[in-house]
Amino acid sequence: MPYEPSSEAAIQAMLQLAQLRREDLVYDLGCGDGRVVIAAVRGSGARGIGVDLDPKLLRQAQANAVQAGVSKRVSFRAQDLFETDLRQASVVLLFLWPEINQRLLPKLLRELPAGARVVSNMHDMGDYAPTRRITLREGARPHHVYLWVVPARPLK
Repeated sequence: MPYEPSSEAAIQAMLQLAQLRREDLVYDLGCGDGRVVIAAVRGSGARGIGVDLDPKLLRQAQANAVQAGVSKRVSFRAQDLFETDLRQASVVLLFLWPEINQRLLPKLLRELPAGARVVSNMHDMGDYAPTRRITLREGARPHHVYLWVVPARPLK
């Protein structure tokens, strides 16, 4: 999947929807150069983990975290997002292709705790309705940023 960074407006919309708190652990799956997870921890005091497969982008992400002064609160992993353990995450940030989002949905619902927030730039989760959506008017056509809140699991 080719790297395409999120715009500043999209990052701000993602952070608005995520409603980050100091106690959050934020995962950015497909983090690229780290700009989204860095903005998340810088603005909230939360901790973050960026996950990507591209070693060059991960080196850039680490350098960007150092430059932003958040390298003690954010780390980066060379890992397949489908192999990443998300059970400790309270927020997951995404800017992936629609089919990847849809493949990832069962994992998110299975591993994330109730109340965790999932925010996606541009792409939805198919038929799984978002909790909230922001429309951005950048460029030739508008696009959306989506929020889902993981529901409580039924008692067994």
